[in-house]
Amino acid sequence: MFVIVCRYRLCLLSLWLVVALVISSCSQPRPASQPITIYTYEIVNTYPHDRNAFTQGLAFDNGFLYEGTGQYGNSSLRKVDLATGDVLQMRRLSSDYFGEGITIYDDTIVQLTWESHMGFLYDKNSFNLLRQFSYPTEGWGITYDGERLIMSDGTSLLHFLNPETLETTGYIEVSDNNKPVSRLNELEYVSGKVYANVWRTDRIAIIEPQDGRVTGWIDLSGLLRTQDYSGHVDVLNGIAYDAQTDRLFVTGKLWPFLFEIKLATE
Repeated sequence: MFVIVCRYRLCLLSLWLVVALVISSCSQPRPASQPITIYTYEIVNTYPHDRNAFTQGLAFDNGFLYEGTGQYGNSSLRKVDLATGDVLQMRRLSSDYFGEGITIYDDTIVQLTWESHMGFLYDKNSFNLLRQFSYPTEGWGITYDGERLIMSDGTSLLHFLNPETLETTGYIEVSDNNKPVSRLNELEYVSGKVYANVWRTDRIAIIEPQDGRVTGWIDLSGLLRTQDYSGHVDVLNGIAYDAQTDRLFVTGKLWPFLFEIKLATE
């Protein structure tokens, strides 16, 4: 009888503890929503863009655009004249590779590929291949923050790589008020933030690289006019930043134009 009573009291005590824990967890305040700025845009300049360029990566350096294009059999690395859109220099990738994002650090260009788990480093001036490296994920976008390479893989994660060893040193998950933001694509480092195209949307996420928080969205709806869709065009993709003159450029896959834009708040 004593044993039965003790077991009964233990059961009641256990049940009380479970209920207390549930009540306690429910009463914990959720993290407060952070204010997120929504930006629209003003078009400052419009430049011609190669309609055959399936833009996967874009960068600006010393007065020129550098562009990485995709699709099997058509992937390339290009140096482009901003004003005319003329391709001044090109290196084609093997048809085995689907080219993806590019970035520049020092005198080196880094280019990713999509599903091949392979990236390439080129001399910026000659486009000669310096080395190649591998990574376990898909390759989508890449940028450089002055110390680290930052890479996207189509998920909500951003990976940090040592630019010398190309070893992964860490990662963050990108979120908008605690909700993961996936399909992160082309990247650009702009004034301490990471700008990221989100695949199949007209939006660019502005990301705090320390913790992955989205602090703003750029809504580029309507950037390409209806009449510009007369030929085949694909999604918005491609961000480049001229830090010396504070100019921001955007374009898309197979788009006829590249735009210099200025951000505006609603």
